[in-house]
Amino acid sequence: MLLRRTVLALALAATAAFAAPAFAQNANPRVTITTPQGAMTLELFADKAPITTANFLKYVDRKLYDGATFYRASKPKGQTTNDYGTIQGGLQNDPKKVLPPIAHESTAKTGLKHTDGTISMGRHAPGSAQADWFICIGDMPYLDATPKDPGFAAFGRVVDGMDAAKTILGLPVDPNAGVGAMKGEMLVKPLRITSIRRAPPAPPPATPAPTPAAAPAAP
Repeated sequence: MLLRRTVLALALAATAAFAAPAFAQNANPRVTITTPQGAMTLELFADKAPITTANFLKYVDRKLYDGATFYRASKPKGQTTNDYGTIQGGLQNDPKKVLPPIAHESTAKTGLKHTDGTISMGRHAPGSAQADWFICIGDMPYLDATPKDPGFAAFGRVVDGMDAAKTILGLPVDPNAGVGAMKGEMLVKPLRITSIRRAPPAPPPATPAPTPAAAPAAP
């Protein structure tokens, strides 16, 4: 009986030790964006948008976003609250820092949606995205792909720090700055991004303790 319990305990311990690295390997990466207005932690969906996530992490790992800015805050005309809109940040095509454009990962293929807290790539034509991105505050399904519109490439979401995003959305904008759709949405004073760094992965979900095997009946 004692031998059986010892073998069972060793098997459970080996299974747990083996499962932990597997979880760490398969977990989606996380990053923290630090600004003077607060920090935001994001989960990047490498499992669903691998090209876009890998591109973003190249900038992060090379520290190219250190000193970049949030430079745009977009809200519907006449809106005074900071609970719906987008904030845009990045390198603004700095030729010394931008990397080559990447392929467009349509939400029709990734299955992602532009819901509250989503981070997505800014672009001109599909396949032109490089180093600039935006964060949704509120659900924005019109940014998803449709049969007639390729949409934008969502690749992650804010998991902590949406208050900071809303604070940035409320910063003053210049009514005369910007071109086209960006006119009137450029921040009077762009907010410097202190850093973007990888963050610890999310902890694994709690699993219930195994139910002990019933003791054999006495003869």
